[in-house]
Parts: sequence; C-alpha cells; structure tokens
Amino acid sequence: MTTAVSDLLPTLDEADLNRVDAWWRAANYLTIGQIYLQANPLLREALKAEHIKPRLLGHWGTSPGLSFVYAHVSRLIRHTGQDTIYLTGPGHGGPALVAAGYLEGTYTEVYPEVTRDESGLRKLFRQFSSPGGIPSHVSVTTPGSIHEGGELGYVLVHAFGAVLDNPGLLAIAVVGDGEAETGPLEGSWKGVSFLNPVHDGAVLPILHLNGAKISGPTVLGRKDPAEVRELLSGHGYEVIEVEGDDVPGMHHRFAAALAEAWGRIRTIQESARAGEWDGTRPTWPLIVLRTPKGWTGPADVDGVQVTGTYRAHQVPLAGVRDNPEHLALLERWLKSYRPEELFDADGAPVALLGEQNPSGELRMSANPHANGGVLTRELDLPDFRDYAIEVKSPATLRAESTRKLGEFMRDIYRDNPDRFRLFSPDETNSNRLGAVFEVSDRAFMEKVYPGDDALGPEGRVMEVLSEHNCHGWLEGYTLTGRHGLFATYEAFAMVSASQTIQHGKWLEEADHLPWRAKVPSLNVLLTSTAWRNDHNGFSHQGPGLIQNVLTQRGTVSRVYLPPDANCLLSVADHCFRSKSYINLIVIDKQPQLQWLTMDEALEHCARGAGIWNWAGTDDGASDPDIILACAGDVVTMETVAAAQILKEKLPGMRVRVVNVVDLMTLVRPKDHPHGMSETLFTELFTDTVDVVFSFHGYPGAIHQLVHGRPDADRFRVRGFIEQGTTTTPFDMTVRNKASRYHLVMDAINNARRLPQGATELKEWCQAQLARHEQYVVEHLEDMPEVQDWSLGDWATS
Repeated sequence: MTTAVSDLLPTLDEADLNRVDAWWRAANYLTIGQIYLQANPLLREALKAEHIKPRLLGHWGTSPGLSFVYAHVSRLIRHTGQDTIYLTGPGHGGPALVAAGYLEGTYTEVYPEVTRDESGLRKLFRQFSSPGGIPSHVSVTTPGSIHEGGELGYVLVHAFGAVLDNPGLLAIAVVGDGEAETGPLEGSWKGVSFLNPVHDGAVLPILHLNGAKISGPTVLGRKDPAEVRELLSGHGYEVIEVEGDDVPGMHHRFAAALAEAWGRIRTIQESARAGEWDGTRPTWPLIVLRTPKGWTGPADVDGVQVTGTYRAHQVPLAGVRDNPEHLALLERWLKSYRPEELFDADGAPVALLGEQNPSGELRMSANPHANGGVLTRELDLPDFRDYAIEVKSPATLRAESTRKLGEFMRDIYRDNPDRFRLFSPDETNSNRLGAVFEVSDRAFMEKVYPGDDALGPEGRVMEVLSEHNCHGWLEGYTLTGRHGLFATYEAFAMVSASQTIQHGKWLEEADHLPWRAKVPSLNVLLTSTAWRNDHNGFSHQGPGLIQNVLTQRGTVSRVYLPPDANCLLSVADHCFRSKSYINLIVIDKQPQLQWLTMDEALEHCARGAGIWNWAGTDDGASDPDIILACAGDVVTMETVAAAQILKEKLPGMRVRVVNVVDLMTLVRPKDHPHGMSETLFTELFTDTVDVVFSFHGYPGAIHQLVHGRPDADRFRVRGFIEQGTTTTPFDMTVRNKASRYHLVMDAINNARRLPQGATELKEWCQAQLARHEQYVVEHLEDMPEVQDWSLGDWATS
C-alpha cells in the first residue's frame, strides 16, 4: 500500500517553522558576512570600518531565495529520506551555498581549518572572493555542487543528466530569471520529453523570479504570470506558483508547494514502477517562486529603493568603509537576523540549526552524487580487438571507421544498462554509430508513431537537436559517476565549445581538491569533419574545438586523431577507461583507407606517434632528406600519397613519414604528461631536418605544440586555413594548400638534398593542380587517380 505524502511530509508546524526560519536567517547572515566582513564575524563589538573587506565582491540579490529553497528542501529530506542534490542556476549564488555547507557541517569536514567557531567563521568570511580563497559562484570548491553556475544557461541540462539511470535521485534545479533568458536554458525545458519514470530519477525545476538582473528587469519577471504559466505548461509541466515577501506566510506557502510537487513526483514514479504506466509522458511538476530581489536586505539606501530592484543584485551597500551611515545600516542589517540566537558563545551554530539538517549523506552538501567519483563503477568493456578490421596491407581497404566504434558501443550498452549512454544531436545514424540501435531505442517520451524507427520510452540513446542539451546531459551524467560519449559534427561542436571549456575548468580545479574523487572523462567524438563536409559547404567546415581543448591544462586536455578504425577502437577503449579528462577524438565517418593491423594500431596508439617505415624511403641509417608528418585521417592519406609520389619520381630522395595519433605527444614532457621525451622526439623528427607537417586543424596549433622543441622553426605546417565551399573532397585539400601535390612541392622546397628531377617534379605537381581545377568543374568529381587512390593501385600502376 502506498503511504500518503502527508504521512511522510506533514504540514509545516510551529516547531518545523522555527527550525526552517532560524536556519534561513543563519544562512542569510553568513552570506552577508562573506560579502562584507574580514573580522568581527559575530558582531561582538561595534562594527568598524577596519572590519570590512577592502574589496566588496559577491552577489546578494539571488542568495536569500536560494537559501530559502535550500532550507525547505532540507526539511523535505529530513522527513522523507529523499536522496536529493541541489543545482543553482543563478550564477553567483556562491555565498548562499557555501553558507549551507557550513551550517550542515560538511564544509568543516572537507576543510577542517574552517572550524565551527568564531575563528572558523572569520576564515569562512575572509576566504570568500578573496586572493587565496574561493570564487564568488557555486564552484568546484563548494561541497554538494556539480553545477558551477559561472556561465548561465546549463542548470537544467546538468540536472537532467544527473538523474538519468539514477532512479532514486531528485535534482532540485533553481533557474534564475536572468538565466531563463539564455538560449541554452530556453532549449533545456524539454528534458521531460526524455525522462523515463521507471529507470530515471526526477528533476524539480524551481523558476526563481525576483524580477531583475545586474542592471535591469528580466523578461519573465515582467511577463504576465498567465503567460509564464502557459509557456511552462506548454513544455509539459504542472506549474505550482508561490509569491510574496511576508516571511511566515511564505514559509507555509512554499512548504505546501514543495510537498505538492514531491507528492506528484512520487505518484508518477510509484505508478510507473508498479507497472501502472502506459508509456505516455508524465506531466512533471515545476515551481515558480516569486520573491523580491535581495529579500530581507535594506529596503532603500540613500533614499533609493534597493530591495526588489536590480540594485540588490550584487553589493547593496558599496561604501561601508568610507560612509558611516552605510556602515551603520550594514550593522542593523546583519543584526536583523539575530545572530545571538543562532551562534553559541564559541561561535558554533546552535542545536536548533543542527536539528534542521538532514543526517549524513542525505545532507545536500554531502550527497555522494555531487562527488560522483565515489559512486563510479567501472564499465564492463568488451575486448575492442574483437571489432578489428583485418588489414592485410596498408591502404588497400576502405571502411567507415566510426561504424566499428558503433559496434563497440552497442555491446557496451548491452553490458552496462545503467551506466553508459551516447548523446548525439540527431546524428547517430549519420555518424555511422547506428549499431547501438540493435540494443537500445532512442529515448523519447512524446508520441511514437508506427513508422518511427528505434524510438520509444524505454530507449537510452539520447538524441535531441541541441548540442547544448547533449553536452550538458553528458556532463551531469559523468559528474554523478556514469560514462558516455557526445558525438557531433565537427563544426557544430563549436556551438557547445564554451561548455567544453567550462567543464575542463571544473576538472582542472577539482584536480587540486583531494576530497573530490575523479569522475569518468568527458568523451567527445567529432566526425563529419571539415575535410569531408564538402557537400554542406563552408558553414560546416571548422575544426576549432581542437584549438580550444589544446589551451586547457595538461591535467585535463587530450586530443586524439586516429587515422583508421583499429586506431579509433584502441583510442576509444582508453578514453572510456579514463578519469577526469576532456578526451577529444576526431575522425571522419566516410569510407576511408585503413592503414594498420590491430597489433600495429595498439603499438602506435600506445606511443602516440611513430614512423611508418613502409610509407617512406628512409632506411634509418642516417637522417632523411625531409620528414613528412601528419595528424588526422584525410591529411594522413595526402601525406602517404605525397610520399609515394616522391618514392616513384625521386627515388634517390630519403623521405620519412611520421604519423601522430595523440596530438599531445608533440608537447614537451614538462608541459603535458603525454609529451614525448626529447630522445623519442629526436628519433622521430631529428634535431635538424625540416618537417612538412600536414594537420587536420588550424596550422598554428602545431606551432604551439612544438614550441620549445629543437629548432621548432623547421616545422612547416599545412592545415585548414578557412578555405572551403561545396566542392569535391580532394578540392578541399587543394583549396587549403594541403593536397599531396602541395606537400610534394613543400618537400622539394625544404629538403636537405635534392636528387635530379626535382624541378621537373614541381612542374608536374603544378600541372596536376591545374588539371584538377578543370576536371572538377567539368566532371563534378575528383580525378580518378585521386578519387580511387590506394597503395595497392599505386603498386600495380
């Protein structure tokens, strides 16, 4: 028999009201103290200018609302035992969440130097938004946080990602009304269209409308409430509204609203899990909370209204060190929370505040889902060698490399039904990963028609035409301890590039916190790449994400450019096993030449780079005349083709071919943990021979990576130089001056020694380029010797 909600979560009585309100007052006091005070944390002497920080930084306006919600959710947890995490969308609500962690005791457990006494309060206040301290937002240093809120727009996607395959978890996602104006947030309400009430948890969005952002009103804050209701109900939510500023009344109204929302969630889940669900999308609850901006703060300052306006957004009293009236107003403001009732003689929170807190890991600041590495279970991975392509000799067989990755992931899905997902913007089949549909449909909670393909409520493949949603869902999924892959067209990865950067920064900072357990890596597959989006044209040609990831610290950044399927499988297996990295894998989906056997691929990927002796004419007895290096699938083909032209037409020229699969091996070891040793770098590239480097991305990336290596100026890089259109595949390399003919001419121009016939070969290359230009316009395809090129054809020609 189902227990009534009222039996688990009783109506707010006087005792609970006193606990909740005292806790809220304490959180507000601690929030203001963090913004303003560097001494006298409990006002046990008259407030003086020297007690005020020299720089006043922080955001007050959103904080009382965040603390209000937190207090009531803690009461819900205390009565029901509901496993809950708290995500804050309003960007710089950091002091409120730090205060919550301190009041729950978690902060001192994590940072023992911030003791629960007057001395600890002084440390807590001084560290906030100060040199050597913590940021002003809900950063990685904040216990209980998986959502920083530094960049607005992502609270809902992180919340939905966190509850996927987490059936017992409730994610409270507070959406700020400023955040609600962002594109990513506007697109993320649709998470309920993918949430399965049987095997997923629940998200309770709380749209906190306080009406203002940093210097003006917000759109939803000024809209008619009926329009806001229609907007949110149209997204599929049951809207519950709470409004006011009368403190006791607001406590009662919000407690009732939260009980109603939680009861609705519980009914949906229990019915579905009891087999009483017909598979249609539930109508999940959502709370709209309207409170004044800077609630409980100074109503006006110098005769100008502050509370309820944008003036409360950051620091309502900015001149307290120099203005005695402002200083006195700050003191009255702080004392309005009656700190003498909230902290004992030693400065510790009084017992009443402790009674308000849930116990142990049920405290939201201590919930293990918010430190997902402690819950991570390793993937049960099949042997990736079982998916190998048989390569009898290099470059004689063409195959779609990503199709083999799809087969690999199909069986990862099969063997890990609760901890692995693929996220892709409507491109799973397009990117040749469709084998996953043999074991799982696409997740979809809206209507399903008979003609739909691999679509339904039980599906676990995540497809939605939003890079922001896919990326954010995966972030929430990995930060709570599960594994996955975000696959997208290369150019469109720039849509969510800022998310990649933000997540990388989170991982970089988490690396300095011993209490933060390492989480599964964020794996990103870029396919439909710049070099083969010849049909879509210039808009789809952009390898910029590589550049973004390269700029991140070596503790986080990893970039792989596997040239074929077997290397891709080896790299993917490594990435799925790794922790706390941004793993960027770049390879095209089109049929491409296969170079290495699986054993060769394993050795090559383990080293990160290697000499392909079979492709060149370098006997190893002495330095070559020129080195042709490459990183990326299409440019690898052009490089090997260039080497073959030189082998045939200038047989006396010693050419070495080097392929790089792990881009970070080019960096010095002191700059990146994958950086190859000076000895190995010299073995591959010598110290003096010129290198013609053909690169998948922007040429400047290679110059950045080899900086500090011996005579780095000898590296001459060909890559994507923003030349493109709707054209043929080979013409893309020609337009970017990275074709085999350009590489041959570069080799001749930079070789240490030139055999007879070099001048004639350059002329031949120029003639081939002229012939190509005429041929593609006339025939609408590449020349046969280019289009059908393989080493087998070359050897028999």
